[in-house]
Amino acid sequence: MAKFKSLRVCAAVLVGLALVPQAGAAQSPAVPAANIVAGPTYADLATLSDAAPLVIRAQIRRQTALKPDRAPGLAPGFARLYIQAQTLALIAGKAAVPATFAYLVDVPLGPKGKVPKLTKREFVLFARPVSGRAGEVQLVAPAAQLAWTPELDARLRPILTELYAAEVPPRITGVSEALAVPGTLTGESETQIFLATENREPVSITVLRRPGQRPQWGVSWGEIIDSAARPPAPQTLRWYRLACALPAQLPSGANLSRDATERRLAAGDYAFVREALGPCERRITR
Repeated sequence: MAKFKSLRVCAAVLVGLALVPQAGAAQSPAVPAANIVAGPTYADLATLSDAAPLVIRAQIRRQTALKPDRAPGLAPGFARLYIQAQTLALIAGKAAVPATFAYLVDVPLGPKGKVPKLTKREFVLFARPVSGRAGEVQLVAPAAQLAWTPELDARLRPILTELYAAEVPPRITGVSEALAVPGTLTGESETQIFLATENREPVSITVLRRPGQRPQWGVSWGEIIDSAARPPAPQTLRWYRLACALPAQLPSGANLSRDATERRLAAGDYAFVREALGPCERRITR
């Protein structure tokens, strides 16, 4: 029986693979109706990259359409394909990947209900290994198979570099507390917004208002609240953590300000921050 060589990568850079034959079998997809869609946004790519232990550039070697009775949950107008693929590069990963592997993907039918031909095409797969099955991977989301292009590759590099850096901004899970404190001068105030994170690391937002000046705000990623902190740059992982996780409005229960004026100030400053961050635009992920 042929042996295969597994490779591990713990940096968000492209690496080559020594390709060695490996047989594999696919598992049932976690989510039906996977789609191949062009034009993902930054938030789409960040969402997929953040969820995927493996980001693989692969070439489709063989595809087999499953019969409907073997494709439970398949959406109308889609076909479920059993794919055998060859690893061209492990773009980034926290697990091993064999030189060849198999997976399932649901794709939309083409004109006249025909199954699209994917063989010999190259894709970027956002996947996870399947426990106990070295020759298989599972896509992390319905849209986790994207056609590889140099443009997509260039857009992925900075996202993966941030995700695999020594210090990664934590995932935001909500707003813990917010407090607005008026200053001694008319129009002067400071609002502190403390965020809840998945790993309980402290993150806070500060909004400063001074008479005759535009409001200033920034984010402190740590224990120390820095009054000179700046907003995150757009299209970065820190921006994504905030823009795509913060609720649209300040939860009333998180507003610790005592009187009505202070509560309105805290809510207004939170709305100011949300507007400054801009929308979390998605086209292929939810």
